Amino acid sequence: MKFINGTNRHQVEIYSRSLDDTIEKDNEVRIIDLFVDSLKLNEFGFEMEFVDNGRPAYHPADLLKLFIYGYMNKIRSSRDLEKECKRNIELIWLLKGLQPDHNTISNFRKDNSKAIKNVFRGTVKIAKHFNLIGGTLIAGDSTKLRAQNSKKNNYNQDKIDRHIVYIDHKIEEYSNMLANADGDRKTEIENEIIKQNQRKQAYKAIEQQIVETGQAQVSKSDPESRQMITRNNITEVAYNVQTTVDAKHCLPIDYKVTNNNDSKAMGDMLRRAKSILRTNEFTALYDKGYHTGSEMKIAHELNITTLVAVPDVASNAPDTKYNIANFSYNEQTNTYTCPEGHILSSNGSWYVKNRGNYRANVRVQQYKTTACKNCAKGSLCTKNAKGNGRVLERSEFAKYIENNKLRIEHNKGLYKKRQSIVEHPYGTIKRQWGFSYILTKKGKDRASSDVGFMFVAYNLRRIMNILDCELLKKYLKMLCLLFWQKYGMIRSIFNRYASNKLSEYFHLINFVSFGKRLIFCLNITLNGGF
Repeated sequence: MKFINGTNRHQVEIYSRSLDDTIEKDNEVRIIDLFVDSLKLNEFGFEMEFVDNGRPAYHPADLLKLFIYGYMNKIRSSRDLEKECKRNIELIWLLKGLQPDHNTISNFRKDNSKAIKNVFRGTVKIAKHFNLIGGTLIAGDSTKLRAQNSKKNNYNQDKIDRHIVYIDHKIEEYSNMLANADGDRKTEIENEIIKQNQRKQAYKAIEQQIVETGQAQVSKSDPESRQMITRNNITEVAYNVQTTVDAKHCLPIDYKVTNNNDSKAMGDMLRRAKSILRTNEFTALYDKGYHTGSEMKIAHELNITTLVAVPDVASNAPDTKYNIANFSYNEQTNTYTCPEGHILSSNGSWYVKNRGNYRANVRVQQYKTTACKNCAKGSLCTKNAKGNGRVLERSEFAKYIENNKLRIEHNKGLYKKRQSIVEHPYGTIKRQWGFSYILTKKGKDRASSDVGFMFVAYNLRRIMNILDCELLKKYLKMLCLLFWQKYGMIRSIFNRYASNKLSEYFHLINFVSFGKRLIFCLNITLNGGF
């Protein structure tokens, strides 16, 4: 029986192959190389200037290529990336044989969260250039990514109180045992009492930290992570990643790592979307977690159309026919009319109502009527029919909430698209790639670096799947060419006149000639000359 045999490892080839010959022309690693080379890294915030003493530093472009390749291939551990630099032929080609150690790799991700965000915006810029972003319909949502902090090392006041009560109980038990102990047993019990007192002091210190910071929680391993509900009643210590996704090709255009819930997130994300799209003529879809009156007011002030799902009624009347949704409001008279035709009016005073830890206090007006006491349906409307009767509250943001409800009722088909738009990136990143947790520690900035690379990798992969690779490579080569042509021209002029003619520096640049050179290079590129 015959088998396919490999090449003899010890045989010398007559015609040697270069490293470039081992990488196919349509390999995606070439696009990564061109993409990073087309970026103006010094403008993005990467550190480009290093002291001449000591061992030279790695260029940020090389480390950026390493990370983008790693995340696109489900590799993000610094130690795993270090190994791949030595054995992965694609990475050896991409980094030209460089082999940075894991500390260098880790520090690059840790120290460049803002610059990585700018790289992500570079992917959005490419998508906009190829008209992959519609800019007329977007969807916003969040996803929880588990932090490097166990629930055991996350504390709130209730948890601390339970621990202290348990410790006090144990100390009391040991004290009772100490009264009847002697010898070695007595020494052992005294050590246990000391140990419990030390534990108590540790919890008191955490309690003091909660009081001083005003935060409801304290996490010991990753200080800025918070315990959140991930689904149903399951909780995890996590970060909440807000994302804005364009509907045309399900491409994320913005992300933000937070440690709060969704209730106060929509306004800020809409401001950012307006800045990115350079327009406010789009519709934004959000789920019921974003249903907050103050955020809807922000959307109204930005002149952005939003469709936010309406949550279920928090509390129902004894008969749902008399829920507040069935009371009609008259804006001119500032009164409500109940289903039985009675008028509920307000005294015009505003009251501040507390909405909890994450929701700002809101002002409300109260509406009531004396007709409740004699109404035959009073017991169906309220449990307090014989007391003050039915009391309605209307917040200062009620008109924005009511307008949103009308938009939802008139655009049910449009709102149904929300999940298919915004969940697309999450499904790929969390389920297909396995990035369901934050790899870094010590705060939101480092977590943002990790999340940033996830979305850079996602956008590049998505763009490559949509576009013809050759067209994308031509575009990236054009950007590289424009950048290096400009850089080379300015550098030669600077070197020539730096001695004593700096004042003439800008006057000596012939922009007309430079523009002609760029157009010439552009034509060569688009015609396949490269």
